[in-house]
Amino acid sequence: MKKLILSLAAIASFTFASAQEQEVETYGFGEGDMFISGSFGVGTTKYPDDSKENSFNITPRFGYFLNDFIALGAQAGYSKQKEENTLGNDVVDNSTFTIGVFGRYYLMPAQKFSFFGELGLGYGTTKDINDNKVNGINVGVTPGLSYFVSKHFALEASFGILGYNSVKPDADGAKATNSFQFGLDMDDINLGLIYKF
Repeated sequence: MKKLILSLAAIASFTFASAQEQEVETYGFGEGDMFISGSFGVGTTKYPDDSKENSFNITPRFGYFLNDFIALGAQAGYSKQKEENTLGNDVVDNSTFTIGVFGRYYLMPAQKFSFFGELGLGYGTTKDINDNKVNGINVGVTPGLSYFVSKHFALEASFGILGYNSVKPDADGAKATNSFQFGLDMDDINLGLIYKF
């Protein structure tokens, strides 16, 4: 009887260990995997003079792994900023639409933890309360890391940026404003959640 109980315990332990090992192997990314992520935010601020500011933004992202290391993706976004004075009149009413593409290279994609580098290209247009438009493009390189907390969900952080922006009002004779960015401080850290399917 003792041999039977010990044999059953050994088989149960082996089965549990094997199941745990198989579960660990499913973490990370591989060829053909897809993921979604993005950002969403709503905010309101009321000032002492009874003026107020409301904001809203949403930016979904989608990515697809061409092979075990390289992912390509696209994103689209919409944001709105509205400010009212004490009389309830709009003083700022901006709407912004953005689209972009990105490519990522993962150093250890099949692991729970991996570093990546991202190259992104985006275009955006902003329309204000007076129907004035401003168009812009940006290019950026961002390092980051991802950590899988389950088979389908990963936390990611990107930090710093090396980027270029060009913004030009949509008016005759208007000139573009060009800027170059490099940053590695706490203001340049972005946290996110990815769902892999």
